[in-house]
Amino acid sequence: MEQLTLTTPALLFSAISLIMLAYTNRFLAYAAVVRNLHDKYLEKQDKQLIKQIKNIKQRLYLTRSMQIFGITSLLLCVLTMFLIYIQQQKMAVWIFGIALILLIISLGLLIKEIQISVKALEHHISDIENS
Repeated sequence: MEQLTLTTPALLFSAISLIMLAYTNRFLAYAAVVRNLHDKYLEKQDKQLIKQIKNIKQRLYLTRSMQIFGITSLLLCVLTMFLIYIQQQKMAVWIFGIALILLIISLGLLIKEIQISVKALEHHISDIENS
């Protein structure tokens, strides 16, 4: 492998920052949905709402995990830059590799969360189509 420079992990900063913004927006949207479902359930204790609440709860946990892996990846990119700065090249390469793996895990969880979201929307559409 060629020499790892400060610019390599720095390139991920903007990408990870945008991903974290998207994750945060998802989380805020889910929080609004949870509050809405909670209010609806208090008005009318429908079993259909329980299914929706369980689904959104699963998606919230996935989003939390996505955020944790993404933030840890960003933190390790910063650590990589510090290690390069203090001329600990070998350690920097390993830490950067771990940061990349954590980012891959975060994106993999995003794919899983999207699949669950699509299934939930398909369920809503099927209710309309069956009418």
